[in-house]
Amino acid sequence: MISQATGEALHLLFTGDRALWEIILISLTVSLRALLLCLPVGIALAFLLSYLVFPGRRLIVMVFQTLMSIPAVVVGLTVYLMLARHGPFGDLKLLFTQSAMVIGQVLLSFPIIVALGYSAFQAAGRRGWETARTLGASRSRAFFTLLHEVRFGLFVAFAAAFGRIISEVGVSMMVGGNILGYTRNIPTAIALESSKGEFAQGIALGIVLMAIALIMNILLTVFQGREPVVV
Repeated sequence: MISQATGEALHLLFTGDRALWEIILISLTVSLRALLLCLPVGIALAFLLSYLVFPGRRLIVMVFQTLMSIPAVVVGLTVYLMLARHGPFGDLKLLFTQSAMVIGQVLLSFPIIVALGYSAFQAAGRRGWETARTLGASRSRAFFTLLHEVRFGLFVAFAAAFGRIISEVGVSMMVGGNILGYTRNIPTAIALESSKGEFAQGIALGIVLMAIALIMNILLTVFQGREPVVV
C-alpha cells in the first residue's frame, strides 16, 4: 500500500495535478506574505533591542524568546476569538480567509525573527556599527553595512520562521477553515487526506515539505560559505 501510494504521489507531482499545485501555491503565497510583513519590522526591532539601552529591554527580549515556542493552536484560538463575529474585529469579516491565515502566521513568525535577529546582532557586537559610524557613514548606511555583516544569522532567522509557519496546522485550520481552492494549504490538506485514508496527495505534499526543507538547508550552507554545495 505504501509503495502504491508513493507511486501515485509522484505521479501527481510530476504530471502537474492542478488541485495539488493549487494547494502548494496557496501555502507558499500565504507564508511568504506573512514573512514579508514580519521581516522589516522584526529586523528593525531586533537591531533596536541590540543597540539601544533602555529600561525593560531585557524583559522585552525574554518575552520574544518565550513567544518563539508558543503553540500554534493557542495563536489560532486567539486570532479566531479576535476575528469571530462577536469578537472585537468581527466586523472586518476576515475569519476563514487567507488574510486571517496571514495574521496568524505573522504572530507565529514575528517572535522568531526578533529573537534570532537579536542573537545575530548580539553576536556581531557593536564593532561593525561603531566602525562604520567612525568612518563617516550615515546611520542608514551603517545599518545596511551591519545587515550585510550579520546576513547569515538573519537568514537563519528567516529559515526558522519560514519552517515554523509553512508546516503549522493549528492556525491554518482554525482561522482558515481549510476551504478547497482558497485556504487549504499543505499541512491542512495532509491532515484532511490522511483522515480520509487518501494517502497519495498527503505523501506528495509531504515530499514538497521535505524538498522545501532541503532547499532551505542548501541555502543556509551557501550563505555560511564553509563547505561546497553539491546539488
